[in-house]
Amino acid sequence: MCQHQPPCPSADEPAREAAKTRSAHPEQGWSLLCNGVVVFDDTGELLPDGQLVAPRRGPARHRQAA
Repeated sequence: MCQHQPPCPSADEPAREAAKTRSAHPEQGWSLLCNGVVVFDDTGELLPDGQLVAPRRGPARHRQAA
């Protein structure tokens, strides 16, 4: 999916939230990253394979980079 150089982390890497945002929907509380991960404002995640990652404390990492 990712065509950035250097490539963004894949969805199965621990740093997956560092991927670039493809589509942001702040009014709905979620963003789609270029690796296919959907991140939610509460820091929960939906991985491309359908696996859910429970929310963690603290702000979402993809928001800090912006």
